[in-house]
Amino acid sequence: MQINFFLDTVCGWCYVGNERLNQALDQLNLSKNIVNYLPFQLNPSMPPEGMDREEYIKYKFGSFINAKPMYDNMIIHGEQENLQIKLDKIKRTPNTTKSHLLIEFARKKNIESKLIKDLFNIYFTKGKDIGNDDVLLSLAKKNNLNLNEVSNYLNNDENQNKMKQHDIKIKKSGVTAVPFYIFNDEVSISGAQSVKKITDTISNICNEKK
Repeated sequence: MQINFFLDTVCGWCYVGNERLNQALDQLNLSKNIVNYLPFQLNPSMPPEGMDREEYIKYKFGSFINAKPMYDNMIIHGEQENLQIKLDKIKRTPNTTKSHLLIEFARKKNIESKLIKDLFNIYFTKGKDIGNDDVLLSLAKKNNLNLNEVSNYLNNDENQNKMKQHDIKIKKSGVTAVPFYIFNDEVSISGAQSVKKITDTISNICNEKK
């Protein structure tokens, strides 16, 4: 079993979806090593320094009132999984290129699953700017990664360009929203589906292979 999981690090539904995927894997006694975490950028044109969150909400949704029903629903689903989503703490909406590059770097050490959880946690529960180098390097330090190597990797123009090209390629392939899961390159589901939906999907594929 191989699972491709597309996510963005500022996506609350991805936070919920990632937790549900982890629960499904635990229930099925499957290793998280079967998951290939792939980057997707909800806001690829976001300035490198990010933007004020209130301005972003007005730009994206027209007003906070328009966005509120979706955000409220997201918070409820997060609470169902014991996740705290404290949107009031988020002051800036970051560009996610460097956070995705940090995940890519962590993959070399086989700790990307843990790093993703750390990114979601500090963004959604503490409101940290995960587009900021100092914030990302603090996570690198926490996870015992070489800070000089990480800094060079995040700020390498070629790496950043590859991330942009990957995002374009993924969207052209048909992935237009996240979270998005592809199981064994043959079955896909979209959205923060229930743990049962994920476990049933995996079980059905495994049973078909017998």
